[in-house]
Amino acid sequence: MENKYDNFINRELSWLEFNERVLEEASDITNPLLERLNFLSIVSSNLDEFFMVRVASLIEQVQANFEKVDFAGLSASEQVKRITIRVHQMVQKQYSVYMELNSQLKNVNIFILKPKNLNENQVEFVRTYFHKNVYPVLTPMVVDSSRPFPLIMNKSLNIALFIDGMEDEEAIFATVQVPSVLDRLIELPMDKGDEKAYILLEDIIKMNISDVFRGHNIKNMACYRITRNADLSIDEEGAEDLLEAIEQSVKNRKWGEAIRIEIEYDMDNALIGILKEELETSLGEFYSIKGPIDITFLSKLNSLIHIESLKYPNYNPVPIPEFISAPNVFSAIAKQDILVHHPYQSFSCVVDLVKIAARDPKVLAIKQTLYRVSGNSPIVKALMEAAENGKQVTVLVELKARFDEENNIIWAKRLEKAGCHVIYGLLGLKTHGKILLIVRNEYDGIKRYVHMGTGNYNDVTANFYTDMGLFTANPYIGEDASALFNMLSGYSTIDEMNKLYIAPTGLRKKFISLIKREETNATKGKKGHIIVKINSLVDKEIIEALYKASKAGVKIQCIVRGICCLRPGVTSVSENITVTSIVGRFLEHSRVFYFYNDGEEAIYLSSADWMNRNLDRRVEIMFPIEEEQNRNKIKHYLDVCLSDNVKARTLKSDGTYVRAICKENDEKLNSQEYFAKKAIKQVKKAKKHEKEQKFTPITSY
Repeated sequence: MENKYDNFINRELSWLEFNERVLEEASDITNPLLERLNFLSIVSSNLDEFFMVRVASLIEQVQANFEKVDFAGLSASEQVKRITIRVHQMVQKQYSVYMELNSQLKNVNIFILKPKNLNENQVEFVRTYFHKNVYPVLTPMVVDSSRPFPLIMNKSLNIALFIDGMEDEEAIFATVQVPSVLDRLIELPMDKGDEKAYILLEDIIKMNISDVFRGHNIKNMACYRITRNADLSIDEEGAEDLLEAIEQSVKNRKWGEAIRIEIEYDMDNALIGILKEELETSLGEFYSIKGPIDITFLSKLNSLIHIESLKYPNYNPVPIPEFISAPNVFSAIAKQDILVHHPYQSFSCVVDLVKIAARDPKVLAIKQTLYRVSGNSPIVKALMEAAENGKQVTVLVELKARFDEENNIIWAKRLEKAGCHVIYGLLGLKTHGKILLIVRNEYDGIKRYVHMGTGNYNDVTANFYTDMGLFTANPYIGEDASALFNMLSGYSTIDEMNKLYIAPTGLRKKFISLIKREETNATKGKKGHIIVKINSLVDKEIIEALYKASKAGVKIQCIVRGICCLRPGVTSVSENITVTSIVGRFLEHSRVFYFYNDGEEAIYLSSADWMNRNLDRRVEIMFPIEEEQNRNKIKHYLDVCLSDNVKARTLKSDGTYVRAICKENDEKLNSQEYFAKKAIKQVKKAKKHEKEQKFTPITSY
């Protein structure tokens, strides 16, 4: 009898396979050296969030004796065991790669030095730097009968040590936090001008630790770092002021339960014993690190070192061809739906639209959802300017966007102060949909302009996340956008819309019906074909619908960047399903859905992945691509992604991934490089066409 769990891959183990693919990019010799170091940094930051949220949740389940299994048949305790084994393997490989890349840095005259490698001049520099910049910031904490073990902040780097006690007393435990307010990489003076050398801040502190504990001998010392449970738990119904409740919860995040303790590999056993006892953790939660703890600092090397050959070739996003020759943005959008593809095409088109709308006397109102924005967001500034110019500005700021809560709280307060109507979404739901509505008074009456996208209104991440967006003046979509904002502000409910599909009210049902339609057509002997490009495929109902469609003969091609719980290639279950993952220079983030529909192809973009949270616990938007030119662009886009034989990996039925095979005579296709070159060609063509239009000679009267 078939085991009902065999057809699914555990979510957490699948995520770890995604992080392994990022680690593979750090090992890939075809990537420039500094970019490989950046991938190593991403592996570390990914693991931080994974432990703070996913592993923390599993440990809470274990502590509550919740032993119900997931759809892959694993209980919380079994998942924690497997995760621990897998992460120990991953970290060991990560630091092996780090040592290799550190060696390669030396070959290009870049050095990350240890104290023993410093010359006299550098030792003197470090001593001066310590006393001038570091010593005033340090707060040494001693643990004895009158001073309890201090609260160690989440993700802070610390030095644990034993100092001699007074007279015959036992050694005393002390801890010093490496100040996060100071740079971790400190540049050292070098004799040769073409050489760069750095030392880590913790090594500077270690070299001068005797000055921190004057009169005591230092017996042992080693670095450690704690990752804490950082998942926010907020009773929204009980919170009179959601803004205030989230502000408090963000502060509490620093002190959640310890989930993982990273220690230097040669830390004294007695020091480990104290950490284990005081943090109430098991030895399995300790990760012995043979190298610097927390190598997220490696990403800084990209901005510190200006050697272009060690980085990806510079790529500047290009303008949108449709906007180049148009009199203004509104006339361009009114003429046709405009599909944009970031970061190949510039995100400034979205920023500029909001800026222009803020100053346009014909614009009456601007409404926008904000999930994640940059720290210096030009969009938020434009919305504030619009309100100050007397326009009706409504902004939904999602306060519950994980790890962006603090930033969003700051913007929410500023927007309110500028006169914007700020709303925080619906009770119990995150608003993850990306939509902008501009209401304009034109000569023939009120007209609505809408932008919708697969990614956030963040001008910084738009430079390295691949996303798609649509500008439209379609009156039906404009009407839907108004209805959606009325729902979000609490004035109405949504029954059915003209063009848009919204979670949690109807999006799941729509996806199931689209899959089922392909299944029905295949059952009738017709062609059935589904292509999806998403970040995560986790939802059990969706996966089971895909399995049914596969059994009926539907060809299903999934491009899933991250987690995939669907198991492809299983006999009599998913033989017609393939899963591809692309990990490259840019973070694949767009959500695209294609259904053959007996030749009447249905194509959609969405803010939603195929996850329970997206379909049931978030406000998400899916919108159709209707104009033929744009539909062809998306079909071509999917074809190219599926043809990638450089950065693509294929998911095997055992849950592991293998690189796409590029045969000797095959032309190499890196989809991201292809789209970058294509965008440049398109804009050159548009500029040439504009020039020809402006200088067309008069041939007759």
